[in-house]
Amino acid sequence: MESLKLLAVFAHPDDESMGMGGTLAKYSAEGVDTHLVCASRGEVGWFGPEEQNPGPERLGQLREKELSNAVKELGMKSLHFLDYIDGSVDKAVHTEAIGRIVTYIRRIKPQVVVTFPPDGNYGHPDHIAVGQFTSAAIVCAVDSSYQDAENLPAHRVLKLYYMVDGENFINLIAPFMGDMTFPVDDQVRGEIAWKEWMVTTRIEMSAHCNAAWRAIQCHQSQLPTLGALAEMDADAAASVLAMQGTFYRVFSLVNGGREIEADLFEGLR
Repeated sequence: MESLKLLAVFAHPDDESMGMGGTLAKYSAEGVDTHLVCASRGEVGWFGPEEQNPGPERLGQLREKELSNAVKELGMKSLHFLDYIDGSVDKAVHTEAIGRIVTYIRRIKPQVVVTFPPDGNYGHPDHIAVGQFTSAAIVCAVDSSYQDAENLPAHRVLKLYYMVDGENFINLIAPFMGDMTFPVDDQVRGEIAWKEWMVTTRIEMSAHCNAAWRAIQCHQSQLPTLGALAEMDADAAASVLAMQGTFYRVFSLVNGGREIEADLFEGLR
């Protein structure tokens, strides 16, 4: 049987660890090839004192190193960048961004792809753009008439998932996080939890949440965004992370129905 492969496509360093670290660690430990494509290096994501801000270039280098360390903690097989600038991913030329993701899909040949939902989890424009680019890339990757930069053969992704935050998880962490809103243009955006009935897939990965917490700790520059959660001891943090592992199955060519899945590879094993 062909080896199982999962490709996660996200916008910033830390999205993988804070969003689905336990799930990635679980599949890596089980022998699934897990891969990450990251759109940016997080060049503008500074949350410390402004006088200590190293600037976009140096911060991007720092966060790239943090991500590399986190990927190792999660046991992931590869890390790739789309080379867009943090905060401007939604301004990328869409045909170019889609083409870059197509190349990775065709090169890696995953059966399962995970990316952001249409709301970007909490309205972040970069997240929303990456989710859109990835969905389009899946369509293009299977089209033999579509030519990517490496002229690779077509590849058909069998399952696409959105990484989503369910109500139970958001209700748990909200008291620790403080204000989770931020302005975009003339609007205020923030976390909108997915109803529990909207979740199609729940992954039991509690045994791997300590690894996920170690991966999160690799992103030292981003820990201030976690509020009081960052101060938790490892076991308490792992118990919180165990509430993640919730996904929405966008499409599947190998299974269906409303019964809750317990495996992103259901229908493939």
